[in-house]
Amino acid sequence: MTRRSWMVLSAAAAAALSTALALPALPAGAATATANISAGSLAFVTTPPNVTFNDTLNGANQTATATQALDVSDGTGSGAGWNITATSTTFTTGSVTLSTTATTVQSAPTTACDASSTCTLATNSVSYPYTLPAGASAPTATKVFNAAVNTGQGQQTATVTWSLAIPSSTVAGTYTSTWTISLVSGP
Repeated sequence: MTRRSWMVLSAAAAAALSTALALPALPAGAATATANISAGSLAFVTTPPNVTFNDTLNGANQTATATQALDVSDGTGSGAGWNITATSTTFTTGSVTLSTTATTVQSAPTTACDASSTCTLATNSVSYPYTLPAGASAPTATKVFNAAVNTGQGQQTATVTWSLAIPSSTVAGTYTSTWTISLVSGP
C-alpha cells in the first residue's frame, strides 16, 4: 500500500467509524409544568392615616381641605371588586359641634398603582360630591369609593381630598371626630 492509499483508507475508516458510533436521535419528550397560585386577601396595605384640617378664622365662611391616602391590596384573584365605606362622629370641641354634613368629598379620588405592583386601577362609580355621615354616634357607613368587578386588582392608592365646611360663626378650638373607614368585598 502506498502512503497515499493509506491516507485515503484512513479517511474512509474514520468516516465509517464515525457513522458506526453515531447515536440515534432521541425522540422529543413531553413535560408538564404546574403553577399553583393561591388566592390572597383583600386588605388595606397600611392602616388608613389620620386626617388633620388646619384653618384660621377670618369672619367669613371657609372650607379647609386635607388629603388621605387609602392604600388597598386586592390579592384575591377573584375580580369581585371592592368598596371603601366611611362614617364618623360629629366634629366637637367641648359642647360645640360642627354640622353633621360638614365633611364632604367634592370630586373623585385620584388613583395610582403602588410602585411594587402592576395593578388594574379601580373603576369607581360613586357619585360626588359625597357627604361623610356624622352623628353623636356614628351612623351607618356609606361608600366613598369603589372598584367595579374586574378592576382594582393588585395594590393601589386612592387619594381622597376631604373638605370641611367651617361657618363664619365657628368657635375657635380643637375639634375632634372619630372616623371608621372599612374595606369591603364587592363593588
